[in-house]
Amino acid sequence: MEYGILGITLMILMLLYFKVADRFNIIDKPNLRSSHTEITLRGGGVIFWFSALLYFVQNVQNNYFFFTGLTLVSLVSFWDDIQSLSNKIRISIHFLSITLIFYDLELFNLVPIWGVVIAYILAIGLINAYNFMDGINGITGLYTLVIMGSLLYVNTKIQLFISGTFIKYAIIASLVFLFFNYRKKAKCFAGDVGSIAIAFWIIYLVLKLILITNSLIWFLFLAVYGIDAVCTILHRLYLKQNIFEAHRLHLYQVLSNEYKIQHRLVSLYYAIVQTGISFLVIFLYQKVQDLILFVIVIVPLLLIYSLKFYLLRKNNLRLSL
Repeated sequence: MEYGILGITLMILMLLYFKVADRFNIIDKPNLRSSHTEITLRGGGVIFWFSALLYFVQNVQNNYFFFTGLTLVSLVSFWDDIQSLSNKIRISIHFLSITLIFYDLELFNLVPIWGVVIAYILAIGLINAYNFMDGINGITGLYTLVIMGSLLYVNTKIQLFISGTFIKYAIIASLVFLFFNYRKKAKCFAGDVGSIAIAFWIIYLVLKLILITNSLIWFLFLAVYGIDAVCTILHRLYLKQNIFEAHRLHLYQVLSNEYKIQHRLVSLYYAIVQTGISFLVIFLYQKVQDLILFVIVIVPLLLIYSLKFYLLRKNNLRLSL
């Protein structure tokens, strides 16, 4: 009953947001770098903040730092959706928000200083990677469902590390968002406020699980996004491009734009691959060494990603004929 009421409440909030977005012209206009061709309402991912708010109101004694951090990144991201902000402002807020969850997780007491520095780099990198990967209908919602579903399974069957309700609120928000986004013609896009807010939520959960189990393999719940984002950045650096400018070099963009594969199908591919990886991680947890498990997962993903270069070369040859 609780989750049904939550779903209905979030649905109503989303519909109300559409009226606000329409009234104040909060839209996403396609450009040469976009994977979509029609003007669409932006910022529908604010539903993740609303879901966190509803959870916090009912559990006010917990998650002060998490909710404050989430609110800060959501505000600056929503502002960036409406009017572009400088990278310095965004990164500064991200740094402050991550500091809040590190304090909540007692990371400063549990990890040496060099480990804290690495944690900052990884957290900020993962937040931005999640944002980079939000470019086609359904990809953020489906991928989030896979990650949250995996974390919920671990929390229920392997290691209790947080209230299951906290994870379920994110799952319900993802389902509501997908109802409007996972369509041939999306009703709304997540915007930075959506992709960054849910990435922040995920990072908090993954870090908490890592600290409790003393195992880094849970980062592999983000392996598909991570490999695509990191390898694409390296590719762009090799091409001497500005990595902060929009582009169409992610594998999902090549599949969607150059090969015209339906957006929803590409998003489903990403979700299916990550589901397989998450299943493998859960199945092999404590059965093989962490390093071996990383190799088992990362090497095949690198091979899949390398398919992009073949596709780009093939497409360039086709266009030159």
